[in-house]
Amino acid sequence: MPDAACALVPTDQLAPEALHAAFMRAFADYVAGPAHIELAQWPGLLSRQGVDLALGRAALEPSTGSVLGFVLVAPRAVLSRWRIGTMGAVPEARGSGAARLLLQDLLQRARAAGMAAVELEVFDQNPRAVRLYQQHGFVAQHPLHGYSAAAPEASPPTPPPVAWACAPAAALAWLDGAAAAVPDLPLQVAAPVVQALTTPWTAWRCGTAQLVFSGDSATGLIVRSLIDRDPAQADAERLVRGLLAAHPGARVIVPPLQRPDLGGEALVRAGFERDPLWQWLMRCDRPSSVAVT
Repeated sequence: MPDAACALVPTDQLAPEALHAAFMRAFADYVAGPAHIELAQWPGLLSRQGVDLALGRAALEPSTGSVLGFVLVAPRAVLSRWRIGTMGAVPEARGSGAARLLLQDLLQRARAAGMAAVELEVFDQNPRAVRLYQQHGFVAQHPLHGYSAAAPEASPPTPPPVAWACAPAAALAWLDGAAAAVPDLPLQVAAPVVQALTTPWTAWRCGTAQLVFSGDSATGLIVRSLIDRDPAQADAERLVRGLLAAHPGARVIVPPLQRPDLGGEALVRAGFERDPLWQWLMRCDRPSSVAVT
């Protein structure tokens, strides 16, 4: 289907059921595994990703109104950026130009809105998407890796130093400061997404580093945010080793959102293994609607 045949509509004008169904179809064969998001979970997912549905667009087939593709946008007002929260096309629309039309429209609107940049994350193992973004002026800024480790068995657990404890409000304020000072800090490890978590979380701080995690020894732990503003990452390593010591035998997962230069090297030194699937954080500065071909 040619670009001209697509009608673009704001995603807040679509029925949630239609947008959710298109998302599920678009990501049924995703490189990181098929999506498993129930309709009841859909609003929570959008909230945790900071998505503003008024900024997103869906490409519709004019005769049927069916969704061919979509792009969802999370504003990062402090940075004067938009972030592509997710972008996809249903299987029969791939190669139709719908995704290209959506991306060009987004960049044009971002420029008109005075945004300094548009950012996104994309898996390196998804070369088709990487090429599309590169053709529209996106440049890779940082690799984002995932990690995992099993904490050594020990009895009893070793509690962390009392001084590491960090109240939620203080942890979020620290993250806001980090986002303002560290270029290209992924939104998912920053204050808005951490604050929107629906599961309880804990924050520890040591020197120049802060760690946010959720879960427990029985069910496993997820590192939600690990940031060390010192390139040596010694404090991040102390925090990570403390996490392992406090939860012996637990499985610890770090999603593929960790910049190596902000804590990833500390994870490796602490015995974590890097996951084979990883992402690029890409950015398009001074966005426009002109594609590079």
